[in-house]
Amino acid sequence: MSITFAKTFQTTGRQLIERFSNEASNRQLIEAWIFADREKRQSIERSLLNAGVKAKVRSAYKPLLHFMLEDLNLNDSNLKKVEVFYPVHQKTTENRFLLEAYPLAALTGKAEIVFHPDNSSDQQYRVVLHSRSGMHTEHKVFAPNHIHTDVINQEYLSPTGWLKVHDENGELTTDERLETDFEQLFKCALDVITKHNWTGREPFFERLSIDVELPWPDQSIGYEQENVSLTEALHEDLYFSLQEWFKVKAGYQPKDREGQPGQIVPSVIHSQTDELTLTMRTQPYDMSESRHLQPIEAATEPLSTHQIAQELAQIPGTELDAHSISGRKITARYHHGSDIPVMISGGQHANETTGVIGALRGALELSKKQNSNFVISPLENPDGYSLHQTLIKDNPFHMHHAARYTALGDDLEYRKKGPMYEKEIRFKAREVSQAKLHINLHGYPSHEWVRPFSGYVPLGFDMWTIPKGFFLILRHHPTDFWREYTLKFTERLTEKLMGIPGVSELNQKQVKLYNQHAGMTNFELINGFPCLISESKETDIPLQLITEYPDETIYGELFIQGHEVQKHTVVYAYEIHQQLMGELNSPS
Repeated sequence: MSITFAKTFQTTGRQLIERFSNEASNRQLIEAWIFADREKRQSIERSLLNAGVKAKVRSAYKPLLHFMLEDLNLNDSNLKKVEVFYPVHQKTTENRFLLEAYPLAALTGKAEIVFHPDNSSDQQYRVVLHSRSGMHTEHKVFAPNHIHTDVINQEYLSPTGWLKVHDENGELTTDERLETDFEQLFKCALDVITKHNWTGREPFFERLSIDVELPWPDQSIGYEQENVSLTEALHEDLYFSLQEWFKVKAGYQPKDREGQPGQIVPSVIHSQTDELTLTMRTQPYDMSESRHLQPIEAATEPLSTHQIAQELAQIPGTELDAHSISGRKITARYHHGSDIPVMISGGQHANETTGVIGALRGALELSKKQNSNFVISPLENPDGYSLHQTLIKDNPFHMHHAARYTALGDDLEYRKKGPMYEKEIRFKAREVSQAKLHINLHGYPSHEWVRPFSGYVPLGFDMWTIPKGFFLILRHHPTDFWREYTLKFTERLTEKLMGIPGVSELNQKQVKLYNQHAGMTNFELINGFPCLISESKETDIPLQLITEYPDETIYGELFIQGHEVQKHTVVYAYEIHQQLMGELNSPS
């Protein structure tokens, strides 16, 4: 079933100017919380002031962070300590508003910062500044939120616009939620798609394009890869909200990764116009390919699909192949030798791009070793990867989770029925190699990941909202042998990885900030590396090493460091596997 829709939205700022200019009184004070960058909000204040109305327009998105950056001087040498009392609301997790303050703990310079939960408040931060001269200053920061249900009837507490109006006597005459332009566009997009008559079985379409133009540019926070990006936030919430709705429609649970609605593609960009536009339509698959070239050892951005094929062809061995639903080819090579075999893969989640290069570089190095024995499949999800190559043309510094899954809309690892398509390459690799170790290279966001209209924290991905270093996940068979093997393997691997310049420092810095803003961890540190070890099913490969490098949106030297770490992980894991399988009595 096809769909075509287009609509333009007037900005909330323009509506406020028109409304209160007609009710002008220089004795009024207007306080509004909206979704807009600082320049746009200040422009609204000036326009209202010219009409005789005093106004303060604040950010409804991450209000504490904006207040601290816009209203305070965090670089004041007299500032000794900052205490933040964050609200706790019964409709969300205790650390929700602590997460929303990220990355404030990295922005206070030499001043100490301490966070405290405040159970007496559910929508207001309290900030106490302690000066070196002994002075104390207190500020209260309103964080407007509302309780609502989403398209699958889940209840959330989410950021929203707000309006407060004071009369000439200073009395508060209006104190109410303000549904902003940003929220209206989001709601409209979901309403149109969820009320459409989607008939038949999955997939319901090849490609569902959702094109949005917003008048607010990204704003740099001044720390690492962090930006305030309403365009990116909308992309993420549109994509996952629709993913969840189509899953439930097809009989799955919201967190399942098996749903196959088709390829959902939100493209959200900044425009210079003072309005918001939404265009939606169903389309056939886009079969365009990237062809740029760069030296693989010094690649500063994701490789083109053309170069990935070229680099893979340099590895001697037997070619294995499979195809995606669009017809794109997935290629692996079996480099046969007398060593104990290993499977190496990348690109399962196609917006995680250092793993693709790391897999190729690691395999190229191993192929030069006598007797090496492995299967290398560097790009398991070519449809998602090609989409990512397209999306980063407009927004190179966005994480683009629409490119995470396959063109069917599912996670290939969790595919259980129907044609296997991309997953067929794994079956062939395991069959031909008989490998017991799968080195599966992944990545995750290098900056904060949010869903502003769905409870702020991404459903099912709360562990990955903010970076925490080079993370290792190990899944092993539920036997004594593989349990012991995995512990020894992890100890030796992390010990070797410590020798890579910069990686331990990255872990230490990011884990510290993660602990300050997440308030809790569900992983253990092994030689300074965050690790999560769990049991797998007997039908799975006996040991899977999943690497998670914070690579989504990094470029240049940071990107080089990322695929350097991934490459070394491949080589080290391969070598340790040869050693351990020789030392321990391996089950047949």
